[in-house]
Amino acid sequence: MKISIRQKVFFFSLFLISAVGLIGYSAYKSRITFLDSEKWMNHTNQVIYQSTFILSLVKDIETSSRGFIITKDSTFLEPLIKAEKIIFLNAEQLRNLTQDNPAQLKRVDSLIFYLQKRLDLSKQQIEKRNQQVLTTGIALSSIKQGKSYTDYLNNISADIKREETDLLKLRKQSNQQSLSVYNNMALFMFILIMLFTVLLIFATGNYLTQNKARKKREAALNISNNEIAFQNAEKEKRAAEFGIANKELIFQNQEKEKRAAELIIANKELAFQNDEKEKRAAELIIANKELAFQNEEKEKRAAELGIANKELIFQNEEKEKRAAELIIANNELAFQNEEKEKRAAELINANKELLAFTYISSHDLQEPLRKIQTFVTIILENENKNLSDKGKYNFQRMQQSAGRMQQLIDDLLAFSRINTTEHTFEKTDLNLIINEVKSELRDNILEKHATIEASESCPVNIIAFQFRQLMYNLISNALKFSNPDIPSHIIIKSSIIKGTLLNDACIPASIKTGETDKIVPENFSPEKYYCHISVKDNGIGFEPHFSERIFGVFQKLHSKEVYKGTGIGLAIVKKIVDNHKGLITATSELGKGATFDIYIPAD
Repeated sequence: MKISIRQKVFFFSLFLISAVGLIGYSAYKSRITFLDSEKWMNHTNQVIYQSTFILSLVKDIETSSRGFIITKDSTFLEPLIKAEKIIFLNAEQLRNLTQDNPAQLKRVDSLIFYLQKRLDLSKQQIEKRNQQVLTTGIALSSIKQGKSYTDYLNNISADIKREETDLLKLRKQSNQQSLSVYNNMALFMFILIMLFTVLLIFATGNYLTQNKARKKREAALNISNNEIAFQNAEKEKRAAEFGIANKELIFQNQEKEKRAAELIIANKELAFQNDEKEKRAAELIIANKELAFQNEEKEKRAAELGIANKELIFQNEEKEKRAAELIIANNELAFQNEEKEKRAAELINANKELLAFTYISSHDLQEPLRKIQTFVTIILENENKNLSDKGKYNFQRMQQSAGRMQQLIDDLLAFSRINTTEHTFEKTDLNLIINEVKSELRDNILEKHATIEASESCPVNIIAFQFRQLMYNLISNALKFSNPDIPSHIIIKSSIIKGTLLNDACIPASIKTGETDKIVPENFSPEKYYCHISVKDNGIGFEPHFSERIFGVFQKLHSKEVYKGTGIGLAIVKKIVDNHKGLITATSELGKGATFDIYIPAD
């Protein structure tokens, strides 16, 4: 079917509107992608600037403290005082910038932790120098602890910058791909528009040629009509003489009328086509107005985005207000801790009285036990020949029972001494304690063909001798309940985490009832840092609903004939963790080993 010029114009107009709309939409998407990329570039540059500025403040603190120690000139302290005022504000701003990235957020928390450590060390050096102790101040500035903190800060900052740089590269690459797709699409659409334009020009030229030929035919027809009229006049004169010619003339007139009617129809068709062209032109004008309206809508949305940015600034101000309120809440918590310490002092006095009673009771119990063991030993040695096999068995059972009773008394004394013994918290490397315990359990480790894997530990404030007892009980427990079919493997890990992440540590509220809620003790603060210690083994394990029961006194999950013990070891571990104001949980499945997780304050 032949397509008319009107239909060609219609299809071309439809295609042109579609192409312009597609190009406009692609330009809009490209603009949005560019703005998003620019926003992330600014975000990355701000994160890198903040981390670099924080490191420069650390350098100011370090340089200021060293200058004051050497010269005792208070002017050297001005950079330290300025840095102290703004360093944590900048760290909090860096933390806000990385809220959407959990890995970066964890690094920023570690950065804040070591910032506090470095600042505290500098203040300690300055305090010693103010006391006129030059040698002590210089000694403090010479130890490797300050360099270690600075190295930690440099490494963490480098990791933050590296993460942001990698993310920026990925976003730039994605933006470049989107831009390339848009450019290729725009080029393709431009070529199609040019092609369709050439076709339309060709069709229009052909139409104009045909129209010109039609006009020529109309002029010729008018001349022919004039000639026919002249001929009719001549024929009328000769009508009387030529009747046949008259009939012929009538026939010719009828034919002329038919051709005139066809010419009128053709003229109407031409007028209709012209009307359709005018309608398409009007539609194209409307489409241009619609495109202008869309551009105005884009500008309105850009204005709305500016308003949204102002709203974000207002929200940040509200966060700072809430941070101030949190400081007030922390002061209130400190007051409550002082009250708890007073009650703890009263409890210590009561425990001292209980310890005295325990020692007296244990002495009275141990004395007859020692006599029983002594007399049974004498009978077995001196009267062995006179005793029957059943008598020997009974005396041996008596001796074993007395030995278990003696062990039970010793464990009870150890349990009671935990809260009553004077103790001092000190900064300790956990790996030193683990190595001492491994040395003490060397024979048992060799017997079980066990391996103990301990990662690099974090320094933490603990009661050293109590924590040695805790690690001894956990490791010996893992060796005792090892799987006889495979060598025992124990993994010990430690890391610093913030209190806000404790709920993410998956601490079950009640394994017995199968609930999935999580618990955090009242004395745990989301703003403090905690040392997380994990002891994992591949032993026989236990059923999950026993995970809370095992920390009770005399709670044994296995018979004493299979696994020896008094059931107090894990109760001692629990009490030691309580003394450190910490939390311990146990997770296990039967036959799949057990994991003990300990959380204690890092300071």
